[in-house]
Amino acid sequence: MVQFGYCIIYVPDVAQSLEFFEKSFGLKRRFLHEGGDYGELDTGTTVLAMASHDLGARNLPDGYQRADQADRPLGFEVALTDPDVAGMHQSAIDHGAMEISAPKQKPWGQVVSYVRTPCGIVLELCSPM
Repeated sequence: MVQFGYCIIYVPDVAQSLEFFEKSFGLKRRFLHEGGDYGELDTGTTVLAMASHDLGARNLPDGYQRADQADRPLGFEVALTDPDVAGMHQSAIDHGAMEISAPKQKPWGQVVSYVRTPCGIVLELCSPM
């Protein structure tokens, strides 16, 4: 059976990006390669990983759109769930994220907000379903 193993996001500074998630949401650093090109956060069964743009250039030699250099957010998001969406949202902003959409209750009862991290990642911050 195929399983979703991990999501790797190419960022300008791996350690700095991991630190944003640690400070904003209390996630724990699982691993940071000694060279600083790759790191992982402990997020449960699926790993959220960061890799440097240098590593991205080696892996994708024809190039890619950098999230931190795009005027508009890229067409994907990473979702983090917690009952305290307003608290997560404010903490992300306090640690350098830009607000896209303040917390709002959806018709199905879930509370959802959106921010863009300092490295350009779109985060959906939402209550569990």
